[in-house]
Amino acid sequence: MPERNLNISTCFHVHLVSDSTGETLVGMMKASTAQFRSATALEHLHALVRSDSQMERTLLMIENKPGVVLYTLVDPEKRKRLEEFCTNLHIPHVSILDSTLAMMGRYLGVTTTAEVGAQRTLDAAYYNRISALDFAMVHDDGQHMEGLVDADIVLLGISRTSKTPTSIYLANRGYKTGNIPLVPVAPNGIQLPPIIDQLKLPLVIGLVASPDRIVEIRTNRLKGLSATGRSNYTDQTSVRDEVRDAKRLFSRRGFPIIDVSRRSIEETAAQIINLYKLHRPEQALKRAMQ
Repeated sequence: MPERNLNISTCFHVHLVSDSTGETLVGMMKASTAQFRSATALEHLHALVRSDSQMERTLLMIENKPGVVLYTLVDPEKRKRLEEFCTNLHIPHVSILDSTLAMMGRYLGVTTTAEVGAQRTLDAAYYNRISALDFAMVHDDGQHMEGLVDADIVLLGISRTSKTPTSIYLANRGYKTGNIPLVPVAPNGIQLPPIIDQLKLPLVIGLVASPDRIVEIRTNRLKGLSATGRSNYTDQTSVRDEVRDAKRLFSRRGFPIIDVSRRSIEETAAQIINLYKLHRPEQALKRAMQ
C-alpha cells in the first residue's frame, strides 16, 4: 500500500482490538500518533473482545469505518479471524506485542502463557496500587500529615506546582505519596511544617515552577471560580518571592528540586521515580520484582 501524504491535516480511524482492557493499545496509539502532528486519530476501542459475537460486531465497525487496526489478541482463532478479515479488505493491521514477546521468548528460552488479561492478575502489585491511591487521597494537600511517616514520597511546593496530579500519578504506579502546600505567612515567609523533621524514610522533593507559569495558572483558576480583585496570590512580585523562598528552603534542607514549568505530569513522575531508586534502592528492586 503506498504511503499517504500527510502534509495537510488528516483524520483517520484507529481501531484498538483487545481481549483485555485495551490500556496497552491506547498507550501505544497515543505515543505513535503524537509523532504525526498533521494527523488526528479517531479512536475506536474494542475492549474485552472474547466471544464470537463480540468479534463480529468489531469487524462490522472496522468495515464501516476503515482505517488502521492495532490489536492484542491471545485466542488464536479470533486473532486469525481478525487478520484474515483485515487482509481481505486491505486494512493495515498489526499485533503490537508480537515483536516484544518474540524477543523476550528467545532471550528466556520459553514460550508465552497465552493467558487472556495476564497483566491484569490481581496480584500483590495490584493491591499495592490501590493502597497507594487511598494513601494519596487521604494525604493530599497537607491533610493528615502525621501519617506521612509511612509514605514513600512526599512532595512540597507552593500553590499550583502540580503536587496533587503528580501524587495521584505516582500512586497509580504503586508509590505511597503525600503532598504539602507551602504558604507564605508574614513575617517569616514560607515555613516547613514540623512533621518534615520526623520523615526519615520518605523521599522529600520540592516542586517549583517559573513565576510566569504560576501566575498564569492561578489567574485562570480564579477566573474559573469567578473570583475578582487582585491579591498577592496572582501578583507577579509576590509569586516571584514565593518561588525564590521555596527554592532557598529546599536547597537548605538538601531536598531534590524539580522544575515542573515545562514538564508533563508523566515526565515529572519519571524523574521522581528515578530519584526514589537512588534514595531507596532496596525498595526499588523489590518493586521491580513484584
